Amino acid sequence: MDRQYETQTFINLEKNVNNEAREVIMLVYAALKEKGYTPVNQIVGYILSGDPTYITSHNNARSLVAKIERDELLEEIVNFYVNYYEQALKRRQ
Repeated sequence: MDRQYETQTFINLEKNVNNEAREVIMLVYAALKEKGYTPVNQIVGYILSGDPTYITSHNNARSLVAKIERDELLEEIVNFYVNYYEQALKRRQ
């Protein structure tokens, strides 16, 4: 079979990364909100582009987010969303 049709798997070997990523996301979100930005838009801009200027330097947010790989930030966001959705489905049953 042609490799383009095979599903690749992504494995995160560091279990503590999610906790650190979660904490950084929340700190960055708070810093952006304090400065009057729309945090979700700014974080998405950073994740898509890798340009740190999407993140304010207020409260050291830019330095903090630069220590976490963008794929780890995205993984945490997707995990949170999926877990939230699964819990909502369970509550409806």
